Amino acid sequence: MKNKYRILKIAITVIILGFLLSFSLKKFSSQKITDNKISVKMNEKTPVYFIDEKDIREIVNKENPSRKVGDLNIPELEKKINALPAVDSANVYLNLNGKLNLDIKQRVPVFRLNKNGKDFYVDEKGVEFPISKTYSHPCMLVTGNVGKEEYKKLAELVEKIDKDEFSKKYFIGISRDNNDDYNLLTSEGNYKVEIGDLDNIDFKVKGFKTFVEKYLVYQDPQKYKMISVKYQNQIVTTLNPYFKENDSILKAGHKDLAKVPVATSVQEKKPEISIKKEEKKVSSTLPKAKEKEKPKTAAKPKTEAKPKEKKSTVKPKGKVKIE
Repeated sequence: MKNKYRILKIAITVIILGFLLSFSLKKFSSQKITDNKISVKMNEKTPVYFIDEKDIREIVNKENPSRKVGDLNIPELEKKINALPAVDSANVYLNLNGKLNLDIKQRVPVFRLNKNGKDFYVDEKGVEFPISKTYSHPCMLVTGNVGKEEYKKLAELVEKIDKDEFSKKYFIGISRDNNDDYNLLTSEGNYKVEIGDLDNIDFKVKGFKTFVEKYLVYQDPQKYKMISVKYQNQIVTTLNPYFKENDSILKAGHKDLAKVPVATSVQEKKPEISIKKEEKKVSSTLPKAKEKEKPKTAAKPKTEAKPKEKKSTVKPKGKVKIE
């Protein structure tokens, strides 16, 4: 008998609890989710504003027009929010007091890529997502035909640049040329820093830093068109052809090259010796001509000899100028 009473008590207790539970659930499901019962939290470390609390509230109200707890499909709501391009992850849950919590983490762009005339962002995981019409996030601009398999390496490069004060000061963009070489765009001058592939980035940036500190700080940055650090243990520079100083240097270089054979011939003393010998020969032949013309007039040879000596002296001077 005791066992029967015990079983009866347990059954009555379960029925009562079930009734109370069903009543509380019915009451709970009939509760309305008002605006003050919706909590939206953005959990990203870097603040971004591709979506805001207002956008999330609109999605919640659209998925649950009655605003009743019992009509809310939490898995479906969570799926809708995760489907947003700028959302990395979303977690939706209800408290016992009927408060709806939405913990959302947005994608943080590492760089903005311009590829085939289209712009989009890429996050640290290498995931593409479109740019926003209402918000533009400040980040590194990358241009060129970059493959998806290189997104993560590019993201690592951009993060290294952001963390290094020297690199952050100099590098403002990245481009990929037709030869599949990567170039770092600088804030000073119009030159590019050619790095080739995305391997050994630390070593390449260190080489450029050394070049800047030991040489470039004493030069006009407009002087160069490209500084290449893609080769091992060497730096190759290309001059800017539109820089005036370079033009004058090139012109002076061409003039010096043109004068090189003349300068060597002038410095040599042999031509001067040959000219002097010619002068002697001319002066030695002139008296003979004078002696032959003595019978005609004595005065004429003297007057004719002087101009002839002047002519002979003029010719050697002309030769010196030509040489």
